[in-house]
Amino acid sequence: MVLIDSVAGDPSQAKVRPPRRLSRRGFGLGLLLPLGILILWEVAVRASLIEGRLMPPPSRIATVFVALARSGDLLAHVAATLGRVGIGFAIGAMTGTAFGALSGGSAAIKRLIDPTIQALRAIPSIAWVPLFILWFGIFEGSKITLIAVGVFFPVYLGVMAAIGSVDRKLVEVGRIFRLSKLQMVRRILLPAVLPAWVVALRTGLGLGFMFVVAAELMGASEGLGYLLVDGQQLGKPDQILVALITFAIIGQACDSLLLAVTRPLLVWQDTDRRGS
Repeated sequence: MVLIDSVAGDPSQAKVRPPRRLSRRGFGLGLLLPLGILILWEVAVRASLIEGRLMPPPSRIATVFVALARSGDLLAHVAATLGRVGIGFAIGAMTGTAFGALSGGSAAIKRLIDPTIQALRAIPSIAWVPLFILWFGIFEGSKITLIAVGVFFPVYLGVMAAIGSVDRKLVEVGRIFRLSKLQMVRRILLPAVLPAWVVALRTGLGLGFMFVVAAELMGASEGLGYLLVDGQQLGKPDQILVALITFAIIGQACDSLLLAVTRPLLVWQDTDRRGS
């Protein structure tokens, strides 16, 4: 959105101000809710309103977090999980984009491949685990393949739907101006598809973190999913909560990084960004 300030009441001398960027104050506002929850949680445990053994207070969770970080175990688990999600996301996003573009750009190809893809999409993620273990073993191949499958479907659907929903009037305008196929793609189709593609990538990234937990149940010896299972088997709810909080932190960080990387692709949009 572009904001206009009039000078001395004369609209002809209006100044154009760029959109406001997210300020430190806005970032601090986003921390109020989690901080408030943590404070209430700590108070409830200390007042014996919540059972501290099964719901350890934030102070104990912080102690376990620091201990795991100092020992280097937490960093090793985070690195293993991020590596798997990164590779699986890259494979799933690229294949999903390619198949989505083919299906969205050709009615014949869509009739050929879309029914099969939609049928495969209905299979629960955990149902793929036994098959992938048989095919790829319990090593990294099966884990990365499962994550890539989770990322593929939302990206495929997003790209296919975005191409299919391009305004026909825009295409007709391009034909009137006798744009070549390459110009049509660059100046009409890409700008129309990119916003939905970014949303599809964000959805796929979120599912990638969901699928990595199932992937790390397949005989992993490191990773945040392994940390979750280890905490459950040893009866350590504080360790489980550390893994969950770490998932939330790195998931948010990766989503913010994805937004920052893709933001230059959407600078042309004339939208109201006050809420962003």
